[in-house]
Amino acid sequence: MQAFPFIEPEQDENIKAYHSGISLRDYFAAKAMQGLLSNPKLQPEILKQGGAFSGWIEDSAYGWADAMMKARKE
Repeated sequence: MQAFPFIEPEQDENIKAYHSGISLRDYFAAKAMQGLLSNPKLQPEILKQGGAFSGWIEDSAYGWADAMMKARKE
């Protein structure tokens, strides 16, 4: 499932452009990452895990996204 798919308005009657958007999993991960990074109480944990480039934030965000995808199926 995709988030934010759209068809561009017709510029020419023969040309339509369809954009599939991003996956719903990626959308959920982006929202989770935003929450993780904006929570000042998590800053010490982020630093303890190796900072922004350790992969911990991404793994955590996709973990939350996967939980949301699973909850949608129930």
